[in-house]
Amino acid sequence: MKVDLSRFLGKCSCGKEHAITVDEIIIASGAVRELSRVAAAFQRPAILCDQNTEAAASPYMAQYFEAYEVARLQGDAIHADDHFAVAADNTISKDADLLIAVGAGTIHDLARYTAYQRRIPFVSVPTAASVDGFVSTVAAMTWHGMKKTLPAAAPICVLADTDIFGHAPYRLTASGISDLMGKYTALLDWRVCHVLFGEYFCQAIHDLEMEAVQEVEQVLSRIREGDPECMEKLMYALILSGLAMQMIGNSRPASGAEHHVSHLWEMSIINAPIDALHGEKVSIGLLLVSEHYEKIRQAIEDGTCQIIDRRAYETDLLQQTFGAKGKYEDVLQENDPNLMADIDLASLEAKLPRIAWELQQLPSSANLRKKLAEAGCVTAMEEIGLTEAECAAAMGEIGVSEPGCATTIGEANMVTAFQSLTLRLCPYVRRRLTLLRLSKLMKSGNEKH
Repeated sequence: MKVDLSRFLGKCSCGKEHAITVDEIIIASGAVRELSRVAAAFQRPAILCDQNTEAAASPYMAQYFEAYEVARLQGDAIHADDHFAVAADNTISKDADLLIAVGAGTIHDLARYTAYQRRIPFVSVPTAASVDGFVSTVAAMTWHGMKKTLPAAAPICVLADTDIFGHAPYRLTASGISDLMGKYTALLDWRVCHVLFGEYFCQAIHDLEMEAVQEVEQVLSRIREGDPECMEKLMYALILSGLAMQMIGNSRPASGAEHHVSHLWEMSIINAPIDALHGEKVSIGLLLVSEHYEKIRQAIEDGTCQIIDRRAYETDLLQQTFGAKGKYEDVLQENDPNLMADIDLASLEAKLPRIAWELQQLPSSANLRKKLAEAGCVTAMEEIGLTEAECAAAMGEIGVSEPGCATTIGEANMVTAFQSLTLRLCPYVRRRLTLLRLSKLMKSGNEKH
C-alpha cells in the first residue's frame, strides 16, 4: 500500500494549512526494495541500527548493508538519551548525506535528532510496529535526566516492509497497540483544554487520531495472530498518529497524561530503572489515568467535586522527589511559567458539567483493560517490573511519612501509594495542561488529603 498523502494537504476546516514534510510512505511486503531508488540521489547513505535491528532487517536488506555505511550502536540497553545521541553522532561518518533508520522507536528518535542537527534527510525503515513516532517532527529524549521533546527531522520517506516488522517479537507489536490506545486519554486532555481555555484544537487532526485507534481496535485478535493485512493496518494507524503530530507541529494529539506517567518512570525519579518498553509503560499509564478520570467524573456527577486553590507548585513534594535526584531546578524550569497560575477558579467550577460530559465519551477503564488484554498488552504494574516489593522500596526510600507525601500517609498498600504519588508527580514532567494536572484543583468529598 502506498499511502495517499494528498488527503492531508490543502486548507483544513480549522482554518490552517497543515504541513506534511514526508514525501512517500509505502507499507507493503517488499517495501525495502524501493530503498535503492530513494537513496540514488545521495552520495554517502548511512544506516543507523543496533545489532538486534540489523539482525531483523538484514535478510531483506543484505544488499544495502553491503553497499552503504553501517553505523551500528553497541550495547544491550540503548536508549533515546543524550549519551546515545553523542554515540550516534560519533558512529555516523561526518560526510554522510542521508541517514537510514533501521529500527523501532529508539533508533528513530536518535536518527531524527541526528538528522535535524546535521541538516540532512533521513529515511525510515521500521523493524517493528511498536511506536507511533516514525514520521514525527519531534524526538522524545531523556536529556541529562529530564524527559524532553526536542526538535527533530521527519523522514522524507517511510518504507515499512511487512516482511520485516510483521515478524517482530509480539511484545513489540503489543507495545505499539498500547501506544495507540493511549490516544483515548491524550485526546480527552486536548478536548478538555480546548473547552476550558480555548487552546487551539483541530477537529480533523483529532478525528485522524481517533480513526487510527478505531481501525486497529476492529482487528486486535487478528493482529495477535500475525495476519499480514492487519499488521499493515496497525502500521498505517501508527503512521497516521505520527502524521497528526507532524501536521500540528507537536505531540499534543498523541501524548497526554498517560504519556506523562511513562515519562516519569523513564526518568527514574521515584523508581529504580525498569526494563519495559515505552508502550508498555503507556499501557499502565492509560489504565491509571482512566481510573482517576472516572473518579473525577463520578465526583462531578454526584455533586461532591469542589474547586480549591492549588495552583501553586507543590514545592515540598518536588524537593523531596525531583530534588533528591538533583532535578529540582530542572523541573521548575520545565514548568516555568506556571500554567496553572492564571486559571479562573470560578470559570473552572462553572464548566465542571462540560468536563463530565467529555469524560462520558471516554471508554471505561474496564473496557480499556479488556481491549488491552485481548491484544496481549501489558495491564498490570508487576509486568513492567513495578512489583509490590519494588513499589514498597521506592516509597520507603522517599519516606511516606514526609509532609510532601501526605497523599500516601496511612496507605497500607504500597502499590496504591506508589500509583498515587505517580499521578501527583507526573504532570510536572511536561509543561502541558492535562485534566490530570487540572485535577489538583478538584477535591471530592471523600478525598484523603
